[in-house]
Amino acid sequence: MMTMSEMLEGVMAATTIEKKAVCAPRALNEAYDYERPSSFSRAMRLEFGNVVVLLISGTASIGANGESLHVGDFPAQLRRTFDNITALLESEGASWKDVVRTTCYLRDIERDYAAFNEERTAFYREQELDPLPASTGIQAILCRPELLVEIEGIAVFHTSAPTKE
Repeated sequence: MMTMSEMLEGVMAATTIEKKAVCAPRALNEAYDYERPSSFSRAMRLEFGNVVVLLISGTASIGANGESLHVGDFPAQLRRTFDNITALLESEGASWKDVVRTTCYLRDIERDYAAFNEERTAFYREQELDPLPASTGIQAILCRPELLVEIEGIAVFHTSAPTKE
């Protein structure tokens, strides 16, 4: 694993920043393909030399065709959300071990936080995360009334060779 100082050296050495949209169509479609389109990328890949930063947009329990999944089932929605984020990470050669930060939005934090924390803890154990990502939990009105949880994240990793500059 690359040290923080090695990553910073890679970032500082970069003379360009490459960026591209990230997608994982087997897991969820692009928001602009919805019946009522929304203009954002599922994630953005930024390359600073051989250091990659993935900025993962708010992701929820959405199916490959844009449908809300597991309506009314908080643990199942959270697992699907993790699966969707996993697909986005894997599409760029990353994993949950590269995630450094999450922001977690819960429709009803008082009602759902215990279940959220239990499921998140179990998922992170399955991923063998150490250290755990930094995280913030926020109560929020989500974009669809049936969605109970949405998570955004930041992953940082390096490629084996610097990108073209």
